[in-house]
Amino acid sequence: MTRYSGFYDLPTAWSQVFWGIVLGGLYAVAADGALFEPYYIQVMDDNAYTGLNIISLLLVTLLASIGTHFLLRRKRVRKGGSQPTSGWALGLAVGGMVGMVLMYRMFAFPDTFSPDGLLNIALISVFTPRAEALITAKHGYMMLQDKRWGAILRSTFWRSALLVSVYSAVFIPLVWVFILPFILLATPASETWIWESVPREGRRRLRRIWADQAREKNSISERVVDSAGLGASIANGEE
Repeated sequence: MTRYSGFYDLPTAWSQVFWGIVLGGLYAVAADGALFEPYYIQVMDDNAYTGLNIISLLLVTLLASIGTHFLLRRKRVRKGGSQPTSGWALGLAVGGMVGMVLMYRMFAFPDTFSPDGLLNIALISVFTPRAEALITAKHGYMMLQDKRWGAILRSTFWRSALLVSVYSAVFIPLVWVFILPFILLATPASETWIWESVPREGRRRLRRIWADQAREKNSISERVVDSAGLGASIANGEE
């Protein structure tokens, strides 16, 4: 997003952050009550017949995906074709709220302030918003491709997988070994999604700017090499 700053609809993206806080708060509280609390009871009490109910999981994530879809269908968003950038901003806010509610729960754990507990909280605070941003940016990109139902269904699937993984990582931090590769592999693709939100004129200007920067960088490198060669020649002459 920073790389393309000034070339996409930034005010609309910021408005999505506000709506993401609202939607994310509702989503995080619903997921906490319907999913995390029963799962926590199961972990603490092996005799309890409660857990991460698949129906509740799909229902909560489906409603969240439908909510993000309607926010990305707003006229202000569709007018500039800014679904991917708006989706990224929206997802960051939604993921931030999910992470905040989850960290609030974790601070009640007895071993939270151990090195492993603090590292786990740091990972949740950084990568949960980023993962949600990737999911929602992809959702917006698919909307540009006229794949509306596909966007909702895919977002529901990835959002379900994210919740299951992050909730598991709360009690088994080793799960991050499986979460982080997916996030890191999806990050380069997000540049393609964001690029689609930049207007054509903006793309031409960006290409010119990047070309000028590349030429300037090459000329600086050549001057450094020439200076080094000249210095070596003078030193050899003195010898």
